[in-house]
Amino acid sequence: MSFSPHDDPEAGNAYQCDAIAQVVVPRTVDLGDGFSVRRALPSARSRMVGPFIFFDHFGPAEFRAGTGLDVRPHPHIGLSTVTYLFDGEIMHRDSLGTAVAIKPGEVNWMTAGRGIVHSERTDTGLRTTGSPIHGLQMWVALPQAKEEMEAGFAHHATSEFPMVQDNGKTVRVVVGSLYGTSSPVPVVHETIFGDVFLKAGATLPVDADHEERALYVIDGAIDIAGDIFEPGRLLVFKPGDRITVSAASDCHFVIVGGAPMDGPRHIWWNFVSSRKERIEQAKADWKAGHFQKVPGDEIEFIPLPER
Repeated sequence: MSFSPHDDPEAGNAYQCDAIAQVVVPRTVDLGDGFSVRRALPSARSRMVGPFIFFDHFGPAEFRAGTGLDVRPHPHIGLSTVTYLFDGEIMHRDSLGTAVAIKPGEVNWMTAGRGIVHSERTDTGLRTTGSPIHGLQMWVALPQAKEEMEAGFAHHATSEFPMVQDNGKTVRVVVGSLYGTSSPVPVVHETIFGDVFLKAGATLPVDADHEERALYVIDGAIDIAGDIFEPGRLLVFKPGDRITVSAASDCHFVIVGGAPMDGPRHIWWNFVSSRKERIEQAKADWKAGHFQKVPGDEIEFIPLPER
């Protein structure tokens, strides 16, 4: 789930580059102790980019000794969650019996399909000393034919992802195909996710091979057609246009997108579906306790929101 429920983000001003369809300014919520969450998707004008229907950027922050992340068990349907860390560690447990810690550069890809329950917490050892936290939490919608597929979980180590390095550019291809190389992460819909570092002055083309694309700035500043974009901006590009990103300083950003989804999706709390009645059924099932429990985390859970 998201670490904090909050309103849709807002669109930014008009910019010089005609290839930019929208600049999304995420809404930021401070959850205390310097831990903030910025939500870029869904937004009022860009509900999805390719299959990406949800995009949260959390941290960077430092948990003090004795504290940590505690996202209690909660359900999902109709999506896959993608957790990707830049710093820190999160322990994932789910109703399939998975218990895996995710570390920076790794991927936890959890497919909810017809239904899954999971929790995300700081492990006991890290609570003793305190620990950093910084990363992304994203959801990708499943195509209609796969919305009710069996739930599944896959963990991918950093060493599995191909790297493209040249002239001040470093691109880790995390999901899909970018810059002539492909990720090993299996997907059921065309999806791309690349983690990019540029040295000041370096340039990177963002080609038009994929119909829907967006870029989110994590750190530093980028230049596109004379406009400077600093951290915390999601740039949604128009289909068919090739864009060149220049590094105004050393910078870090991610590229996400893919093929358009096969129709609109409804999103309510942690549930995504092409059918409103399916979400209503999921709400009733969670309230009635029909979802499976998470082994090793059976006691607590997040109640269905009263909204």
